Amino acid sequence: MPGLLRGVARTAVVAGTATAVSNRVSRRQAGRWAQQEAPAQGYQEPAPAAAPPPPPADDMTSKIDQLKQLGDLKAQGVLNEAEFEEQKRRILG
Repeated sequence: MPGLLRGVARTAVVAGTATAVSNRVSRRQAGRWAQQEAPAQGYQEPAPAAAPPPPPADDMTSKIDQLKQLGDLKAQGVLNEAEFEEQKRRILG
């Protein structure tokens, strides 16, 4: 019986020591991770500058329609090249 009791006691001491060491290592690691995260939390990346809003789709659609009409007028011979370029510049201007 004394041999069995000694084996159980030794196992309890080893298990207790292992648990204590494991807990201490876990606490140290958690402390190190907290120290590493603290500076990172203090630094915040600047927000990206807001891009200018795109032109309204209706405006672009109307410009495209006007350019198509100009192209048709040029194809029909109503507008010459110089008149076409001037009107196109006004629409896109």
